[in-house]
Amino acid sequence: MRVAVDDAAGAGRWEALNHLVGVLLEVDAAGDEVMAGSALMLVAGAAGLVVRLDRHARQAPWYGPSQESALWRVGARFSVASSGPVAMALASMHGDGRIRERAVAAMVGRPCPEVMPFLVLRAGDWVKPVRDRARAGLALLLADDPGRYLPAVLPMALRLDARLRGGFAVIQVQAALLSSPAEVWRGLLGSGCRRQRRFVFDIVVAQGWLRLPDYVTCAETDSDVGIRVRAAEAACREAVWTRRHDVLYRLARSVRAEVRVVALTGLVRVGQDSDVAAYLDDDAPLVRAVARDAARRIGIDARAHYRTAVSAGEPALGVIVGLAEVGSAADTPLLRPLLSYPQAKVRAQAVRGLRLLDAVVAQEMLPLLWDPSPAVVREVTTALRPLTGALPRGLPWELLADGRVELRRAGYRLLRGHGVDVQLRAALMLTLDPDPRLAERGKADVTCLARDGARTTWRRTPRPQLSVTAAQHDELVALAAQAVLALGEDTSRMLTTWLADTRPDT
Repeated sequence: MRVAVDDAAGAGRWEALNHLVGVLLEVDAAGDEVMAGSALMLVAGAAGLVVRLDRHARQAPWYGPSQESALWRVGARFSVASSGPVAMALASMHGDGRIRERAVAAMVGRPCPEVMPFLVLRAGDWVKPVRDRARAGLALLLADDPGRYLPAVLPMALRLDARLRGGFAVIQVQAALLSSPAEVWRGLLGSGCRRQRRFVFDIVVAQGWLRLPDYVTCAETDSDVGIRVRAAEAACREAVWTRRHDVLYRLARSVRAEVRVVALTGLVRVGQDSDVAAYLDDDAPLVRAVARDAARRIGIDARAHYRTAVSAGEPALGVIVGLAEVGSAADTPLLRPLLSYPQAKVRAQAVRGLRLLDAVVAQEMLPLLWDPSPAVVREVTTALRPLTGALPRGLPWELLADGRVELRRAGYRLLRGHGVDVQLRAALMLTLDPDPRLAERGKADVTCLARDGARTTWRRTPRPQLSVTAAQHDELVALAAQAVLALGEDTSRMLTTWLADTRPDT
């Protein structure tokens, strides 16, 4: 069952969806209510799979050995008195509106959380009798037992919210949340995807159901950055109004930069500029900006502070970039010695600082391309990209063939922006890379180039011009042949056609 769900959710092709329907029918025929519920939970748990199954019920391929959806066999199965929740769910997606209406009536009469996503889908049905019956049942079930049905309804309601008739379910979810006990919305706030949790959090905040300790806990521990920021804003706003400076200082020590920014802004509003100015060396750019503004008001020269701190024995990382943010080209002599600093993080920040000051010298940066730290290699690559004309011509290709992953990535980045032939050759080489992420990047770029090259004449943008010699063309053809399995059938066909059309005359 799980294999069928994964295949349908991953590929999403007609055959995979049809196979999943067949497996679900076998589950229903077994008559095991527990297994049926588990199967429906697997289907509902895969993002978008229920919606694709509903669309699959009204689609069929124009050719092939099987042109009829397995969902059309559900009508006969659903007429059997022993049909279970799987048959009800599948029948609710049938192409015949009368069967869908009977399935909705059965789901409302024998409700369970596993069929609720399918009921939500029918609440936006294009046939009015089906839609009205589903909406009435959904409203009653949510009103009677929100703790049981809300977790199953919420994901599908939010997914369908943008549809023409999809807003009804969201309104019912809001109404159920407003009338539900605290344990219900707290449970929803602590589980589900990011969009669901933000939806619930917005309602909870608007109703004022959380207190200051709750906001502080969310700001410090929640996994979602959006909720952390909203909670920090609410906590700091209340702390400013109630003069709870201890809360502001606590959040100012948070490990999350977005929380520290909000807390420092609150401290500024209560007049604690001297304490805020102590964050001039923070790692986060926004925190440093708030601290510099506070330092200016109390007469502290931020540039002089950074110059002194950089010259110290062990400069903080925020000091190096802070000097680049407020300094000028006259400050580059303070940063250049840090390029050979023992700590890799300091070397990386020194490279970034020189780039921000527009003081990068290609010959000075070249040795750092082979730095043992991937972070330094990444910063050096970013700094050298505008200066590729000053690099040795074969250097990017040498890096692309190196044994270190970060150097191959650097070589590919340095080749970006060159001619179409260079980009295609580099992308084909990267497609064969042993590192999965680099190979996926190369495949995506080859696919983009191949699609542009295979465009039809009605496209407005011109086709990319592949200007190569016969030898270079043969090399591209050979690389394309090696990458056939990695690229896939469709991309390989487009690429082969493009290369054939652009073959130079010999």
